Amino acid sequence: MATPLTATQLVAALKAEGCAVREVRAWRTHNRNSKGAWGPVNGVMIHHTVTGPGTDVVALIYDGHSALPGPLATGCVTKDGTVHLTANGRANHAGGGDGAVLTQVVDESYGDRPTAPTKHEGSTGAVDGNARFYGWECENAGDGKDPWPRVQYVAMVRATAGICRAHGWSAKSAIGHLEWSDWKPDPRGFDMKDFRRDLADCLALPAGQWQGDGDDMPQYVNLGVAEHYTLRPGVWDSIEFTAEWSDETGDHLSGGAVFARGPARFTGSLSLGVADLPVGDVVQVRMSEFEVDTHKADHPAHEVIGTPGGSFAVVPLTKRIGGNRRMRVRLLNQSSAPVKITSAVLTVLVWKE
Repeated sequence: MATPLTATQLVAALKAEGCAVREVRAWRTHNRNSKGAWGPVNGVMIHHTVTGPGTDVVALIYDGHSALPGPLATGCVTKDGTVHLTANGRANHAGGGDGAVLTQVVDESYGDRPTAPTKHEGSTGAVDGNARFYGWECENAGDGKDPWPRVQYVAMVRATAGICRAHGWSAKSAIGHLEWSDWKPDPRGFDMKDFRRDLADCLALPAGQWQGDGDDMPQYVNLGVAEHYTLRPGVWDSIEFTAEWSDETGDHLSGGAVFARGPARFTGSLSLGVADLPVGDVVQVRMSEFEVDTHKADHPAHEVIGTPGGSFAVVPLTKRIGGNRRMRVRLLNQSSAPVKITSAVLTVLVWKE
């Protein structure tokens, strides 16, 4: 058992592990302490948010919703690897759970995983987990298929290590919500046994030195367009990738134009097919950086030149993109009439930083 960290101590612990930390609004005084105990604390609980594209997930965790007031966790770890701090104290994240599991966490006495829980919120004898656990809500649709970008997973391990190291806890002080309540399925998409193995590796090193197994391995992205579409003359237009064969980074939203989000490095190519482009006329191709939907920067243009029988080109895509930036591919039809994009196949390897 331990006294909860102060806000200042928590920020320092996370930054020492190398976490990118964002302090959200009045998080230092935002909590549910008036509704119940906060502490002594015994561990860290991992959740997924069950949110899809278009959700302001950080605001949701900070404010809660009509059925469950916020804050909903100590913080939210988004897909870009940022740890957004949303509460300092008790939060509505764990609910009631199994006292036998709590005993095993306190004693750090279990093997690969605690015994299966038999309690949930409202059960006779359920233990108040909101008083005893810090909570990380981690951005993910939670359907078991939504990918966990490596940069996010590493941030989740580091953030958990920051708290465990500050309290002198081992990796067995971290559990998933599904290990606490027999009603809960989260987190999906990885095994808490493997998460604790990575956490133990992190805690075995000095703070800030763990990079994560596989950090040097790139992630594969393969996108395309499902149907031919018309490119108007005289307008820079982003390719909307409507076919997705692989998106290991989780950076491409369905039907969207973004294929990489920073901070990251990538290398690959775009294979482009154009019909109805007059011989000698040009379609320019360039990578462009955006912050959300705001155009910020362009990279050098390549040219697809009209030839008899259709025009084809392979355009190299190699670049580093900084934090908060999103990379798209844009086309400019310099002909006087519309042309048809018959194929656009993007294949890149991405190294998250």
